[in-house]
Amino acid sequence: MTYDVVVVGLGAMGSATLAHVAGRGARALGVEQFSRAHELGASAGRSRIIRKAYFEDPAYVPLLRRAYELWFRLERESELQLLDLVGVLMVGTAESTAIAGALRSAREHDLRLEHFDAAAMVRRFAGIVPLADEVGLLEHDAGVVFPEAGIAAHLRIAEAAGAQTSFGVAVTGYAAERDGIRIALADGTTVLARAVALCAGPWLGRLAAELDLPLRIQRNVQVWFTPSIPNFSRARFPAFFIDRNTFDRPLYGFPDFGEGVKAALHGYGVDTEPAQLDRSIGAGDIEPVRSALDAWMPGAATTFAFAKACMYALTPDEHFVVDRHPHDPRIVIAGGFSGHGYKFAPVIGEIVAGLALDGGTPHPIGFLRLARERLIRPA
Repeated sequence: MTYDVVVVGLGAMGSATLAHVAGRGARALGVEQFSRAHELGASAGRSRIIRKAYFEDPAYVPLLRRAYELWFRLERESELQLLDLVGVLMVGTAESTAIAGALRSAREHDLRLEHFDAAAMVRRFAGIVPLADEVGLLEHDAGVVFPEAGIAAHLRIAEAAGAQTSFGVAVTGYAAERDGIRIALADGTTVLARAVALCAGPWLGRLAAELDLPLRIQRNVQVWFTPSIPNFSRARFPAFFIDRNTFDRPLYGFPDFGEGVKAALHGYGVDTEPAQLDRSIGAGDIEPVRSALDAWMPGAATTFAFAKACMYALTPDEHFVVDRHPHDPRIVIAGGFSGHGYKFAPVIGEIVAGLALDGGTPHPIGFLRLARERLIRPA
């Protein structure tokens, strides 16, 4: 059988791509090296922040607006709760990357943010300790997206639309033929596709080795704590991102949804290989997060509950890679999501489906192209 599109990897981006390809009536196959609903990649962890006032680059905002629309549609179609817009509080000095960047995106795209000085933040959010020179930006229609539920919903929609899925079998390679791309599987079989979408997360660099993508895989740890005071429950507190230069890295986290306050240091970790990721948790993982969280929200990090190691696939400029393969446009690359990609999953799926089926997309993704100057590996 020849498929219109084979999607390699069924995490956040692959499951969304499969749903969009199948939703357009194409013959689709999704292949995943691990089991269904596995927690071994970059997409697990119970919660991810979603926001529009994007400090990383205003160019992401149009994609975010479409992502919101698609998340809401997926919620309706799947009858699963995928979002909880509890708000996101960004904190830092006026000159910090997070605050200056969020304000730039808000100005360019007419986004509403509520502004606070340090004293006003304390009055509004009981129990926090901002520094005297810090300001806060509250984005009310931001909040949390639930990654495991999002992947399950996309897979459910994809399969209902006729997509086939294969779990527990890895792709070992691919080769161009006249009639399509021949994909070799670890079980010794092959499949033929008119187009292939490579959504392999931290394994993308190994799979598409011919591209020599400058991806750096970093181990990051998410930590849950049981707070000693009720101030940080979901009913009282938003998600947060604290860009403070006295922290090892920016601190981000989530209110207590019933399992404790979750927090992590964004981009704080050691480089690794995906197959060698150390999934054990030690004091060196917990204490830097506890220290930062305790400085920002005293009482939130009273008791360690549990933690989880995950991976960032980082590009040199920490922007995504979404493009067609430079040697064969029938192959689409989606990766390098650099620790901030999950919220974009449904729109990335729509974009990759368009690139695979139509050869293009109306979405503005020029800044994510493979050939951009900042993606060139440093000498």
